[in-house]
Amino acid sequence: MDGHHQHEETGTALARKIAGLPASPGVYLHKNADGMIIYVGKAKNLRTRVRSYLQHNRPVDAKTKALMARIADVDVIVTDTEAEALLLENTLIKEHRPKYNILLKDDKSYPYIRITKEEYPQIFKTRRVVRDGSRYFGPYTDGTYLFYLMKTLRTIFPLRSCDLPLNDTSIAAGKWKVCLDYHIKKCEGPCEGHVSRERYNDYIRQAQQILSGKTRELERQLEQRMEELSESLRFEDAILVRQRLDKLREYTSKQKVMADDDQDRDVFAVARIGTAACTVVLTIRDGKLVGKRHFFVSAGDENANGRLDEELVRATLERWYVDAEMIPDEILLPCEIEDSEMFQDFVRHKRGRAVDLLVPKIGDKRKLVTMAETNAEFLLREHILQQAQKDQSMPRAVLDLQRDLRMSAMPHRIECFDNSHMHGTDYVSSMVVFIDGKPKKSEYRHYALRTVQGNDDFEAMKEVMLRRFGNRSEGDPLPDLLVIDGGKGQVSHAMEVLTSLGLEQRFTVIGLAKRLEEVILPGSSETMYLPKTSASLRLLQQARDEAHRFAVTFHRKLRSKRTLQTELTDITGVGEQRAKKLLIAFGSVDGVRSASMEHLAEVIGDKAARVVHRHYHEQKGIGNDS
Repeated sequence: MDGHHQHEETGTALARKIAGLPASPGVYLHKNADGMIIYVGKAKNLRTRVRSYLQHNRPVDAKTKALMARIADVDVIVTDTEAEALLLENTLIKEHRPKYNILLKDDKSYPYIRITKEEYPQIFKTRRVVRDGSRYFGPYTDGTYLFYLMKTLRTIFPLRSCDLPLNDTSIAAGKWKVCLDYHIKKCEGPCEGHVSRERYNDYIRQAQQILSGKTRELERQLEQRMEELSESLRFEDAILVRQRLDKLREYTSKQKVMADDDQDRDVFAVARIGTAACTVVLTIRDGKLVGKRHFFVSAGDENANGRLDEELVRATLERWYVDAEMIPDEILLPCEIEDSEMFQDFVRHKRGRAVDLLVPKIGDKRKLVTMAETNAEFLLREHILQQAQKDQSMPRAVLDLQRDLRMSAMPHRIECFDNSHMHGTDYVSSMVVFIDGKPKKSEYRHYALRTVQGNDDFEAMKEVMLRRFGNRSEGDPLPDLLVIDGGKGQVSHAMEVLTSLGLEQRFTVIGLAKRLEEVILPGSSETMYLPKTSASLRLLQQARDEAHRFAVTFHRKLRSKRTLQTELTDITGVGEQRAKKLLIAFGSVDGVRSASMEHLAEVIGDKAARVVHRHYHEQKGIGNDS
């Protein structure tokens, strides 16, 4: 069956499968011909959404068009609600990291503040998130602010700093003793029962209010508590509360005021430079900025290309609120998002009441979005600069090669091909791989060419290009630079195959002619000459020489195998194992031919030795008594 009819049958089977899908909310998983998950999506109506991927006549962006061309199968998981579908989609994207989903990345692992789930909880900073019922706040991108925040919590609240497994039973049994923190009044000594569990957990709840940014309500609570203690003539306790209140006000006075009201809101924004993108969320509580988080879609990620702002914002929203401990009254966006009703249903279900989703055009709220956009652009420029600085650590030859060949991207992965034969036999091609200017031998490949008749270098090039790139699976990396050991003919035949596969624009292709070390560029009648002493030319020569060395090694292996098969293993009673023993003992077939019966017998035994000796001597009249 040819590929066209097979594709038609696959499409028909897929259409029948989709027609039988339920009109229910859920998650769908698109797979390619190899069974690999390449996209995970959610839908209110699975049948309608999945069917849309078979409608090739509708206008779609480049990413969706590429995805639609690769869909060979689809699985679905039905959920009870749209909110469950959103949660499941997020989990599956994290698990499978599909090629065509937007994958948001932090530029580093930021710390959180963790409140453990215990009778007497601990509060500490951590980079490790353990889903055991603990509550997490953050992440905190500013280490100085995190240090000040933890210091503020320790100053305001007498919380334990130990990691003892405290509970009422072990405390009543007297298993623990107070430490120095108790004597200097930094902890009230829950380990010996000097503070009740209820009072200790009141401190924890108040600390959570600070971490959530709800400081105004906490100020009112402390003011009320201070008045109650004063009226009860408990002046020493009232002074302690006043000291905590003063410390709280000192902390809040250093927070940036973003709005005159006390509304809780999150502000989202997106910035782009070239193919790179950054999304930002500003967390505002009680009108003050209490947190900032950002995500990157890197320039190297092909999913950044062609993505609309609304897609990046939507992906950030879902990433943020799936994990968020608190959902505000109001969410400000830079643009409308698709299926906003589905997202609002999710946050309403999680929060317990409705959330306003706004795209402000003018006024103070628009200024907040503009501020978030300015932050996103600053962070993106800083990220690009850091990536460029990292590239400076690359070998000079790689940097020079990008400059000399006028490549738009760094040639991190270089593949070099050498086609050769030995006296008209064993036509082979070798591929060597250089990563960041260094050989990656685990990725070397050799090809024993099958379809080439005679010494046709052009047909050899077409076959190896087709075998390397024609059967490529989704996970196989493409080179940034493809180097062909040969002239214009080899390069043009290679480009003919690459063009038929739709890969002619995906990476740079050059030829390296041996005679004058000319660099041949596809489609150009002129050749390029790199300086003889340049690092870039030396790197190309190193790759070409390594490809030739690898080909010669493969030739020797084939020749040795052929010698075994055609001379020694043709002898009746001599198999491959005995042939190997003979070659190891005597070094070559000529050595076996001239060996005496006694020496042969020492290696393979008397019976086999007589057979080998007779094959080389007696049948040719040597030593025949008759």
